[in-house]
Parts: sequence; C-alpha cells; structure tokens
Amino acid sequence: MSAANDGQIKPKLILASGSPRRVQLLDQIGITPDYIKPVDLDETPKPREIPRKLAQRLARQKAQKCAQMLANNADIDMSSEEITYNILASDTVVGVGRRILGKAESLEQARDHLNLLSGRAHRVFTSVVIIDGISHKLRQKTVETRVRFKRLSTQEIDNYLASGEWRDKAGSYAIQGFAGTFIINMIGQYSNVVGLPLYETTSLLRSVGIDPAHKWPNQTD
Repeated sequence: MSAANDGQIKPKLILASGSPRRVQLLDQIGITPDYIKPVDLDETPKPREIPRKLAQRLARQKAQKCAQMLANNADIDMSSEEITYNILASDTVVGVGRRILGKAESLEQARDHLNLLSGRAHRVFTSVVIIDGISHKLRQKTVETRVRFKRLSTQEIDNYLASGEWRDKAGSYAIQGFAGTFIINMIGQYSNVVGLPLYETTSLLRSVGIDPAHKWPNQTD
C-alpha cells in the first residue's frame, strides 16, 4: 500500500491527457485532477503490433513522458515533502481483428472506418496507468469491451460524418454521441469505450491513496 495512505501525505492527481471525455468520467466518480498535463506522442503502431499491445504501450509512454515533463516543470512545486503527485494516463484503441483503427486524419479515412465497422463486431481496448508519486512504481490495467454495430446505410454514414463527431476519436466514432444509435450489442464496460474504465481506474486511484468515495455526498436519513 502506498505511503500516501498513512494520513501524513496529501496525494494529488495529475492527468496526462487533454481529453474532455476523461475529465468528465473522473468527475462522474467525484475526482477532479489537480493538474491536467496533455502528452503528445507518435501513436503510429509498430510493425505487427496488435490493438491491445498498442493501448498498453501508449498508456505507459504517456505516463512516463508526463513524469519526465514534471521534473522540469516550474508550474508545479515538487519540493514539498507533504504532497505527493500521482500521474494518471490512459489510451484507447479500437481493433477489428488485428487491424487497428486509430483517429482518422481525413473524412475519407473516417468513412473507411465506419464502413469497416458496419454490421460487424469490434473490440475497444483501454489501458490505464498510474505512477505512484512516492515509490514511482507504475501500475497498469487494461480492459476490453466488445461492440457490435448494426449495418449502416450510406446515408447514416454521411450524416454521421457531417456531424463532426468522428474527429479525434479512436475508430472514428463516439459512443456517447449519435453513434450510440449504431450499437446493437455490447459486452463490457460502457465507460471503457468512452475512454476510461471506471472500475479499474478507481482501483488504481485507491492504490495511491485517492479514494473517490471520500468525495461523495454524505447520506443522512
């Protein structure tokens, strides 16, 4: 158990992501990051890299790069012995078999993604990493959700592309938006497809002394 749980050290949270969806999901469980530090990485898959492995690698690299940034970041005072800064990072990858569907760089690429997903099942992998601010130990959990789309008409694909929701989304869709109407079956966590599996994230946060339940409203009869 982290030394942050001894009651003497105040644990703080740095989110290594600029995703508003992940901020919203953390807010859903009562967590507000103390700092948000987006990390830019080359997300190009390595040769023969499968979707799960890519999500795991990118999540680790985001957390590690954020840690390196903090060492030279004048905006955060790292000198206090009474505060520990824990880093949370995550990455989501959509896969159809071994094929990786990343964030589309063009309208036509997004169209190709949706045509591929139409009428078939795919998998969404999200890997979550936390770096303990005291021990610097890295902990990681990876979650898989299986999603099946209905068969999409050309008009439905055109309408969805016109909405702009496909931008900056793995697989070129957002389950929390209009694409929610495309899904006929899902096995696994909804929050995982949005971008942050809440059960595993809560477990990782508790491992460094951050308990979301402490911020939930007190219930009285």
